[in-house]
Amino acid sequence: MMTPLVDPFGREISYIRISVTDRCDFRCVYCMSEDMTFLPKKDLLTLEELDRLTSAFVRLGTRKVRITGGEPLVRKGVMQLFRSLGRHLHGGGLDELTVTTNGSQLARHAGALHEAGVRRINVSLDTLDPEKFRAITRWGRWDRVMEGIAAATEAGLAIKINAVAMKGVNEDEFDRMIHWCGDRGFDLTLIETMPMGDIDGDRTEQYLPLSAVRADLARRWTLIDSDHRTGGPARYVRIAETGGRLGFITPMTHNFCESCNRVRLTCTGTLYMCLGQEDSADLKTPMRTSPDDAPLEAAIRKAIGRKPKGHDFVIDRATRRPSVSRHMSVTGG
Repeated sequence: MMTPLVDPFGREISYIRISVTDRCDFRCVYCMSEDMTFLPKKDLLTLEELDRLTSAFVRLGTRKVRITGGEPLVRKGVMQLFRSLGRHLHGGGLDELTVTTNGSQLARHAGALHEAGVRRINVSLDTLDPEKFRAITRWGRWDRVMEGIAAATEAGLAIKINAVAMKGVNEDEFDRMIHWCGDRGFDLTLIETMPMGDIDGDRTEQYLPLSAVRADLARRWTLIDSDHRTGGPARYVRIAETGGRLGFITPMTHNFCESCNRVRLTCTGTLYMCLGQEDSADLKTPMRTSPDDAPLEAAIRKAIGRKPKGHDFVIDRATRRPSVSRHMSVTGG
């Protein structure tokens, strides 16, 4: 057994989120501008390189891998990567292989994801209103996402719905979403909008503190604190009326960094030790310059040694500029 990855604050790093592409077939208003310039495909790691990097993290103690994007299921041949990484589940080196998706490609891939070993997925869905869905995603098709969710359910995948809470956009829908998820056995997580990347809009107008949302929901629902954890930043309550779970991800109103066990790898081989910091490490170069994984593993350990205590997210109301310049689709959602 190798010595596990432990950061300077004693947190064992056991969870990696891996972006396989910065491309997406949606243009969600809080995530990216409509006229995006994506990375040249030649700059992306190959699927084999993504497998090699992920496997190095597994050897170093990573127990959970989440595949993200952009929209990960638009990456050509991505199911090859899922099937290959599934070997770590069978071998006992990995506890969970999962994915975050917008649902647009689930109808095609849900069965194959389950066959590869995926048992639980996150679907990003900010509204149950088809017209509002179109306005938020710009390019998204509501019917296709609903078909994908149905296919995932039929394939036996547990589903968690992720909704970004936006003032004046979907704050009147949370009761409906709780009912909808409860009826289908889905967990629901609400997420505060994060100040990342330039978008066509103003985040100061979008921002909705989840502390206020929770207080409002508690007037109509019985919210029971829960110690349920999925390895991510969400803090959960159980809703007595539905039996379902409701999570809150609150990077702005509550810094959840004290228990952070996560790092993020981009599709170009850049490791970000913190979502809300710009410090990064190049893992592509040591991987490509040596067929031996020792330099790669040394680079990973060195990077974890620089993991900060917490992020610096802030919505700048003076300049209205993001506190982190890169888009979420680059880092991995």
